Amino acid sequence: MKKLFFGFCLLTSTYLIQSCSGGSSENKAQDPVDSAKAVNKEVKPVEKDASDFAIKAANGSMMEVETGKLAQDKAINPRVKDFGAMMVKDHSEANNKLKRLASSLNIALPESISDDAKKDVEKLDKKNGKDFDKAYVDMMVDDHEKDAAEFRKAADNCSDSTLKEFARQTLPVLEKHLDSIRSIAGKK
Repeated sequence: MKKLFFGFCLLTSTYLIQSCSGGSSENKAQDPVDSAKAVNKEVKPVEKDASDFAIKAANGSMMEVETGKLAQDKAINPRVKDFGAMMVKDHSEANNKLKRLASSLNIALPESISDDAKKDVEKLDKKNGKDFDKAYVDMMVDDHEKDAAEFRKAADNCSDSTLKEFARQTLPVLEKHLDSIRSIAGKK
């Protein structure tokens, strides 16, 4: 029993030291999405498909808010500016709801957008005028097509009933966004 207790203490101490020191240099700058996945893998709050969906939804919503803010500032087309404002409002609300659900389910969510999403935001931020509008609209069409498909899949198949219901309730909003941005893009 003493050996088991000693082993547990040693393992816990090692984990705490690595956590506090940041471990290797790779861990110091770990992608926020990867960090959340690692926590959920250890804690296993829900089935993997459910926690992965929550993480992906949170990352996507945070990115929509950041790019929506850019659109409000940089777009020249008033419809693109208005769409950006809708993204900030609707995705902030969805993310707040998701945070409450994740907290109740003990699911870790990323604190900020993924490194890949940051690169996309930075690339978009370098554009101006009509180039910005076109890049933003193209990005939003692509993102909302993917998001709607992900939420449809989760609404049908997610192993957690709470997240399944969240996906079911959020899907019509994403479909409205997709219709709106397709209209702006001239694609139906």
